[in-house]
Amino acid sequence: MVNIKAFVFNPFRENTYFVWDEEGSLVVIDPSFYDQEEQEAFFSLVSRENLTLREIWLTHGHFDHIFGVAALQRKYSVPVLMGEADADLLAIAGQSAEDAGLKMPDTGFRTTPLSDGQALTVLKGSPFTAIATPGHTEGGFCFYDETDKVLFSGDTLFAGTIGRTDLFGGEYDKLIVSVMDRLMGLPGDVDVLPGHGTWTTVGNERTGNPFLQPFNEPEEDAEADSETLAPTE
Repeated sequence: MVNIKAFVFNPFRENTYFVWDEEGSLVVIDPSFYDQEEQEAFFSLVSRENLTLREIWLTHGHFDHIFGVAALQRKYSVPVLMGEADADLLAIAGQSAEDAGLKMPDTGFRTTPLSDGQALTVLKGSPFTAIATPGHTEGGFCFYDETDKVLFSGDTLFAGTIGRTDLFGGEYDKLIVSVMDRLMGLPGDVDVLPGHGTWTTVGNERTGNPFLQPFNEPEEDAEADSETLAPTE
């Protein structure tokens, strides 16, 4: 079983997730500490739990999810896994942050491209699967741990809503297909940990998310369809 700790960072209140195993191997999802206080909170947990950062996983390339990436890669020389189609977002991240009135993030880090269905096995006993979910961005990914029934959904799926599609690389139809075909077939008791806001479950979103109407269906009917809707390997 993995340990999970969430931080809410930067003015956009982005969720940065620490995920670590019993041996102290650590993956950080969307590290985006912005100021000195947030950075100190980040490194305090690393020190307190005696963790070793192994990899950084990015759900997508928007600036509010990557503020801390370059600093971490410089310090630890670890791989940064991200959808290759979001490379263009990194090129404009500085200007996008500036347009939002924030200090430009350092995007001088190297990325390793993810592939759909890729097994991520750096954490002992809890293999993750990378699920391509384009729509919020072209290269968006979610990270699913079948063993612990946890899905890190980035800005693809939230409690009661879905990601916006009016930004560069966004496309509404693609996002709906990603959510319905790739995520809603997962078991209903899978915890969904989004990029902003509160946690939810697949079951809650499958039966009550207004953006998925008229596809909402009773939980028992949705469970019956889970095999056919499950993400491909």
